[in-house]
Amino acid sequence: MPPISLPPTPRLVIYYQTLHNPDGTPCSILPIITQPGIAVSHVNLAAIHLNDPPGNITLNDHVPSHPRYHTLWAELRVLQASGIKVIGMLGGAAKGSFTRLDLDDSTFEEYYIPLRDMIRERGLDGLDLDVEEPMTLAGVIRLIDRLKSDFGSAFIITLAPVAAALMSDNPKHNLSGFSYEALEVMRGSQIAWYNTQFYCGWGDVSKPDGYDYMIARGWPAQKIVVGMVTNPGNGSGWVPFEIVQEVLLTLKARHPGFGGVMGWEYFNSLPGDRERPWEWAAFMTRIVRGRLPAATEAPVATSNGAAEEKPNPFLLADGDAKAKSEAPLPAEFDYYTDGSLEE
Repeated sequence: MPPISLPPTPRLVIYYQTLHNPDGTPCSILPIITQPGIAVSHVNLAAIHLNDPPGNITLNDHVPSHPRYHTLWAELRVLQASGIKVIGMLGGAAKGSFTRLDLDDSTFEEYYIPLRDMIRERGLDGLDLDVEEPMTLAGVIRLIDRLKSDFGSAFIITLAPVAAALMSDNPKHNLSGFSYEALEVMRGSQIAWYNTQFYCGWGDVSKPDGYDYMIARGWPAQKIVVGMVTNPGNGSGWVPFEIVQEVLLTLKARHPGFGGVMGWEYFNSLPGDRERPWEWAAFMTRIVRGRLPAATEAPVATSNGAAEEKPNPFLLADGDAKAKSEAPLPAEFDYYTDGSLEE
């Protein structure tokens, strides 16, 4: 089939980590191109881990070449042939990958080169850096620079900060340790967008305030992708569809170039759940990649026409204007790996 021609924004990003059903059969991603009315732009394959010793790389719990992934790699090539970009997700809740890449230059090379070779072997279109452990600004810049040097300007580099990290420059308000504002100043031209986590206590997708505040702080709308959980079982902060729809339509109307949405994760996305997980993508296609109804226009302005100065919705405590001293910790929940508990 010929590649699908999609506009650059709004993006529709799906995280794909649970790769197998409970019976061990592959959880196919192909319905996002075979079912009607779906225009996914990017699939983020999760999660790549760099383990000890150097060169010990796993995709979730197994090496990328494991026979259980043969169907996966074949399906991802079909997605790419259909115009969808496939991006690897490095890191996530399992810590260690970025700690290893944040050491001295010699050690960095030992861990980085096998990662580079894996990206080449699998033909990935980019890498999503989900830094959920302390890392230095110099360390993440070194990694970005090497990726661009090795793969060229067309290689997609994204990051996945919690929403609070783009509302405050205080490192306590993110999981990565470094300042995302400083990173944007120094390497923003090399970063395609931010898959921003509006869930687990770090953001709220039930209202537009958080996104509005990021834009007021100077973040470009086209670089902020609104991340949400696709099922209450995937983390706290799930919001019903009728509310999400109004919020997304409002953001599209207010912010030309709105960056899009991402969903964590594919396998059990509502409303179809495990039986029809592609229905979430169909719903989001209609909302974020469809035509914007004129009735949703909702400009943010005061009565005298001046732009409204909004308070930080993350830092404000409930019912008062006292700033929180630290970011709330996400509620405990299980990150699914590949859905099969028995080997």
